[in-house]
Amino acid sequence: MTIYALSSGPGLSGIAVIRISGQETSKAIELLTGKKVPKPRVATLRKINKINTSELIDEGIILWFPGPESYTGEDMAEIQVHGSKAVIDALHSSISNVENCRLAEPGEFTKLAFQNGKINLLKAESIADLISSETEIQRQQAIKIMNGKSADQFNFLREKLLKILSHVEAKIDFPDEDLPNDILEEIKKSSDDVLINIEKILNDQKVGERIREGFKIAILGPTNAGKSSLLNHLSNRDVAIVSEIAGTTRDVIETHLNIDGYPVIVSDTAGIRESKNEIEKKGIKLSLNRAEEADLKLVVVDAKNLNFNEVLKGLLDENAILVINKSDLLKGDINPEIKKLNHVLISIKENLNIDELILKIKNNLKNKFITSDDILITRERHRQHLEQCLEHLKNFNKKKKLKILIKPQKI
Repeated sequence: MTIYALSSGPGLSGIAVIRISGQETSKAIELLTGKKVPKPRVATLRKINKINTSELIDEGIILWFPGPESYTGEDMAEIQVHGSKAVIDALHSSISNVENCRLAEPGEFTKLAFQNGKINLLKAESIADLISSETEIQRQQAIKIMNGKSADQFNFLREKLLKILSHVEAKIDFPDEDLPNDILEEIKKSSDDVLINIEKILNDQKVGERIREGFKIAILGPTNAGKSSLLNHLSNRDVAIVSEIAGTTRDVIETHLNIDGYPVIVSDTAGIRESKNEIEKKGIKLSLNRAEEADLKLVVVDAKNLNFNEVLKGLLDENAILVINKSDLLKGDINPEIKKLNHVLISIKENLNIDELILKIKNNLKNKFITSDDILITRERHRQHLEQCLEHLKNFNKKKKLKILIKPQKI
């Protein structure tokens, strides 16, 4: 089966790139242009016509990549035309008339590259991450993975494990052969080395996942403290409804931000208070769940009402900033006990000290994202596999009968 799709993304543009891959690629190019495929990897200007009618669609560049020396490992071509919807639709419609040609599924070209051994799974994932990257730090991380740093490290550990396995099998299969006497010690040492390496990789504070998915900030606090106003202020747009009526926010509202190149997901949550309203109670439960998942909590309170209930006190841990809003209405100084907390006095209405709050957020981001080692884990799947590997290695090292297993007793 031959697949085709717009690869340059939807929307009006100066140039659009349609990619074709599969056995019928050369046939499709010949039918569209009325000529043989051009020289491999040479940009060639051609008139592109509707198949069967020869009506001109556009004039564009054809790039021909015969397999296996192509991105997908199959015969592949890229057609560069003007990026109007009419041109793209006409070209898609014409290619669909070629036998055994169908529209590609999302990510199918990269899937083919993986299946045909052109790239490994880590590189396939990093390509998807690079395409969807919105901040500089996300782009840098995707490029590092694409360059093979993670693959090299994991292949190094894999080689060590294969060597351990070969030694164990050699001792079992050839007990009477003249094998080195210290083979058991070598097995144990290699196993310990791999175990320590995996523990070090896992002890990364989940920086890779934070970069890829976004640093999670939850805005929490009592009703009418200014949580939704703060979200709108940080977003520079009206994301959440702002009202003087207490309990306006019932569900969690999210917005994605770029703060100094760091990806951030800010969540506005329902006001925390005692309520008999079932819908509001569910909203408050969602708020507390979001607080548990957050990398940073902004606990917003009203400067005129600084009496915290037990729930609010529980939120003020080392991963929280106390945001005292409506400070323009504050008369006198705040309680010395509150001063000891990591706090900032702001007024969203008067735009006071918002910069100080953003600076505190930035410092927290930098501390969470900075690491001295290369990031190897960027997805939960990676972490789960490494944790399973670690568990198996620990079980292997605990085996009391390991020596008997690899050094069978003579009968």
